[in-house]
Amino acid sequence: MRRDNQSSVSEFLLLGLPIWTEKQGIYYTLFLIMYLITVLGNLLIILLIRLDSHLHTAMYFFLSHLAFTDVSFSSVTAPKMLMNMQTQSQSISYAGCLSQVCFFLFFGGLDSFLLTSMAYDRYVAICHPLRYTTIMNQDLCFLLVMVSWVLSCTSALLHTLLLVRLSFCGDNTLPHFFCDLSTLLKLSSSDTTVNELVILIVGAVVITLPFICILVSYGHIGATIIRVPSTKGICKALSTCGSHISVVSLYYGAIIGLYFFPSSSTSNDKDVIVSLLYTLVTPMLNPFIYSLRNQDMKGALGNILSRGKFSP
Repeated sequence: MRRDNQSSVSEFLLLGLPIWTEKQGIYYTLFLIMYLITVLGNLLIILLIRLDSHLHTAMYFFLSHLAFTDVSFSSVTAPKMLMNMQTQSQSISYAGCLSQVCFFLFFGGLDSFLLTSMAYDRYVAICHPLRYTTIMNQDLCFLLVMVSWVLSCTSALLHTLLLVRLSFCGDNTLPHFFCDLSTLLKLSSSDTTVNELVILIVGAVVITLPFICILVSYGHIGATIIRVPSTKGICKALSTCGSHISVVSLYYGAIIGLYFFPSSSTSNDKDVIVSLLYTLVTPMLNPFIYSLRNQDMKGALGNILSRGKFSP
């Protein structure tokens, strides 16, 4: 299999999930349902925010972008995984693999930055309520989203361009259900020192730094709540932040479990399962978390349904 002078591999073989062959049909149906729920649930959030004027605030502006990112993030890996399970094919082209890496890193980084922006929004709402509308104006919200997109795109392109420089000879089997960057580096016959160094540096900017900013934001929120003697105020603050805390816990919990507590070199099953958690399960749960824990979202859904029910 010859590609060009940079790589002798024209395609990779994805081994997929560590499940028994006779149970492929059951898992295929389960993952298909999960993916459809992810797409429909997050698109519903975007639709509600667009249609209900009461949701045209900074918090829901970020939430609409997060919902779009979750749909895109799952769509990078889930359709190919489902197609391979259905057709019993394991191949993915070299170009397709690089594209998957690029978009996976892009939407993964965008998720991280948007969660950080939402944490800052909650910080301003609780710690500086009187100045909230002044601080979280339309220009700042747009700027935060644009910076998130630019930083995510830059990091994804940097990793992808460095990956293109590597050569892949011999073994082209990936023990994963998608083209994972770290797994690809292990297959390369080139020196990957620069790639690994960039992963550490960019990872600190895209994952570690935003996570620290979120912790700092909630540290200030916690200190503010403690200073407020009102039980009503505490309950309101917790209800406001509860959904976001749940999503942050799911997202960063999976990443910490995967990258800070890696499995042994002889067993890759745990990494694959945890990757499935934050690429498919977490984006699926986000619409439920925000709809079930958020009175505004439930109210908007009720208004839309009532409007449709009584419209001539």
